Amino acid sequence: MSVPRLLFSPLLPWWGLGLIAVLAVLLLLWGWRGGVKVVWRLLPLAVLLAALANPRLSQEEATAQDDIAVVLVDESASMAVGQRPQQSELALAGLLDRFKGLSHLTVRVERFRPPAGRDEGTRLFSALDRLLADVPRRRLAGVVVISDGQIHDIPAKAAFAAPLHLLLAGHKDERDRRLVIEQAPGFGIVGGNAALSFRIDDPGQTGNVDLAIRRDGGAASHVSVPLNRSTAVDVPIEHAGANIVELQVAAAPDELTLANNRAAVAISGVRDRLRVLLVSGEPHAGERYWRNLLKADPSVDLVHFTILRPPEKDDRTPLRDLALIAFPVRELFEEKLHDFDLVIFDRYRRRSILPPAYYQNIANYVKGGGALLVAAGPEFTMPDTPYNTALADILPVAPSGRVVEEPFLPRLTDVGRRHPVTAGLAGSETDPPHWGQWLRVIAGDVKGQATPLLQTADGLPLLVLDRVGEGRVAQLMSDTIWLWGRGWDGGGPQAELTRRLAHWLMKEPELEEEQLTAEIRGSRLFVGRRSLAKGDADVTITAPDGSEHGLHLAAGDDGRAVGEETIDQPGLWRVTDGQKIALAGAGALNPVEMADLRATPDKVKPIVEATGGGWRWIDDGLPDLRSVPLERPAAGSSWFGFRANDDRLVTAVRDIALIPGPLLLILAFGGLVLVWWREGK
Repeated sequence: MSVPRLLFSPLLPWWGLGLIAVLAVLLLLWGWRGGVKVVWRLLPLAVLLAALANPRLSQEEATAQDDIAVVLVDESASMAVGQRPQQSELALAGLLDRFKGLSHLTVRVERFRPPAGRDEGTRLFSALDRLLADVPRRRLAGVVVISDGQIHDIPAKAAFAAPLHLLLAGHKDERDRRLVIEQAPGFGIVGGNAALSFRIDDPGQTGNVDLAIRRDGGAASHVSVPLNRSTAVDVPIEHAGANIVELQVAAAPDELTLANNRAAVAISGVRDRLRVLLVSGEPHAGERYWRNLLKADPSVDLVHFTILRPPEKDDRTPLRDLALIAFPVRELFEEKLHDFDLVIFDRYRRRSILPPAYYQNIANYVKGGGALLVAAGPEFTMPDTPYNTALADILPVAPSGRVVEEPFLPRLTDVGRRHPVTAGLAGSETDPPHWGQWLRVIAGDVKGQATPLLQTADGLPLLVLDRVGEGRVAQLMSDTIWLWGRGWDGGGPQAELTRRLAHWLMKEPELEEEQLTAEIRGSRLFVGRRSLAKGDADVTITAPDGSEHGLHLAAGDDGRAVGEETIDQPGLWRVTDGQKIALAGAGALNPVEMADLRATPDKVKPIVEATGGGWRWIDDGLPDLRSVPLERPAAGSSWFGFRANDDRLVTAVRDIALIPGPLLLILAFGGLVLVWWREGK
């Protein structure tokens, strides 16, 4: 209970009471000048003014409120390095034990962990603001943060007046070599190079260090780069889509962690233009189909020639009546052959247009990494078939000399159901497929290790793929696929099939027969393995922090085995089945949180000093805790202080009149009697 206080609750405004007092004094002075003894009249006037002022005694009943101290424990990724988790837990236990020695103090302990999948760094002060939202500022005694000092949202000014103290986990003078990406392009032209700039920070050190560069999880190449200086390297862009470039610097002696010794950059490969050479041996109904299909793609530069008049034909037509363009044989098949991404021979016949050496040029072009598609017609069984050239060494099907001209339904082979070129084509879900019929097939025999994807009901190969040297070859043993495009007999997925076929020939990664993929959606990692072999698969997953664990993939009927799991770390995840490697990035590939892991007070020190708090390394021992009055220092060399706010909650107020009404009446009446008696003498 508080000490009673004298209060006034005037019945009139104070200016009214003052006016009455002034009038009373003037009347007294006027009476005094008239010779009237008016001194005694002051008593009833004073009693009247006291009654109007209404003096009262007020006494509050209040309950003392405990002050609140907040302990915020940083559990971000940087706090998982080394012995910091153990240091943090020991410091927290020691603080809670010392807090027991402070009376009237409630301690709140909160642990901060950044949300998974976000690259925001350690936004600890934002979390502190949310934590203090329901804490009355008049009761806040102080805040203790247990952290390594790597905080990324430090404000210029604290949002509270209480002292902020910092307990530093980690050790003084820690060494941590860091790989920092300075500049990385988002896009690059396939076949070209992209410039990548980086720096290896190792303060106080000089000389060169070994750096491993790995593209798309392949074998690493090594270069020597200087420390603490910007370095640029050219990275080849080998395919469309994401080209993942990993950099890893050699470890330093007694280094804090290897987590930031590596970095990754995703460069999106973009094809400038796809150059396709289409040579039609003669006009036919399917010729327009190939031309329209390729011209419909805006990324394709098509060079198309149709041989209408072979050189050996001589019908004595005057040259002025001929409107034919000479076929640029030497330019196409000798000078600029390697400029094309894909060469297509559509019902081409071996005539005297191409010398034998040029067929060898085409074979060498494929073996060196080029792509060839041959769409065969009846000419493939004739003596002038292109198979009777150097192309025989690279073509996957040898013609048997027989042409079957009757309707038939193309069917997927067992491998075709699993191959990415034909797996899952629209209409292939049923057996037989829900497709239209073709009308002609050129009989032939599959050679070597070539892969037939489509066949007739009698087993004749229709679409056969093969790898030759560094290049790829596809052979279509029918010239009636164009019927699908016309919708004849219900049509079929000709556009999707030929799109996939062309992309496989040009080595697009998503159409590889043996591939491993990893994708992160939200907080889930989805892993897929495509293979021509049947059965489940097991993969090994490496998290961004270097830890490894296994994942089982369940196989389906389309050649894919899939699995998924929940992830809890941002950065680059690596998946391998022992042969293939897949990479997937969660959030940023180089998280802010992992950029600098050295414990330091420098970032937090300005705001700690501005609030009157203190900081201390946990290694130096825990500070003593004291309760300090307001406006007194709240930190010393070996102690942290917490404000004694002395906040109280008023539960009741007692208010009584200083002069009771009956007493005022007696005093007023007595004063009037006394004045009458004195002036009556």
